[in-house]
Amino acid sequence: MTQSSHSPRVVFAHGKESGPRGSKIQHLATIAGEFGFAVDSLDYQGMDDPHERVAHLLDRRPTGAPLVLVGSSMGGYVSAMACSALAPDALLLMAPALYLDGYPGDPGDCPSDTIVVHGWHDDIVPVSSSFDFARRQQASLHITNDGHRLADSLTLIGALFAQQLSRALTQAADRASHR
Repeated sequence: MTQSSHSPRVVFAHGKESGPRGSKIQHLATIAGEFGFAVDSLDYQGMDDPHERVAHLLDRRPTGAPLVLVGSSMGGYVSAMACSALAPDALLLMAPALYLDGYPGDPGDCPSDTIVVHGWHDDIVPVSSSFDFARRQQASLHITNDGHRLADSLTLIGALFAQQLSRALTQAADRASHR
């Protein structure tokens, strides 16, 4: 089945040491498929510059109705920084690499349905980065008893993501009915 640019779409951005088929992406892609979303998981392997990764995402110009961006670690930075240009309906960030050396800027125009999940025991990205981002964006913030990979939090992340996808579909349907 071919999905048009108006189909619901989720776009994943993986972390620096991961790939487009990582365990979190595979888990969440299955959930997205159950909700009828097309799934894109761009390959950023070999791109160590976060600006290059943002440009790669923007060059792809993903579209969807609704459009949901999902990013982990460096991919969280990429997804958040792309919000101004892509205007997603929802944003899910996992241990996003925000406000760190080499990752400049403050994301703008993040959607009102923004969720951040971070582990208390993250030894790569300080949890304070997610506190700062969530405060600035008035985003939903979930701190778990986990590390940077959030391997023990997949069930929680999956549940939060499913709720977010449901909201995005409902809001898209509401907008369509008011046209």
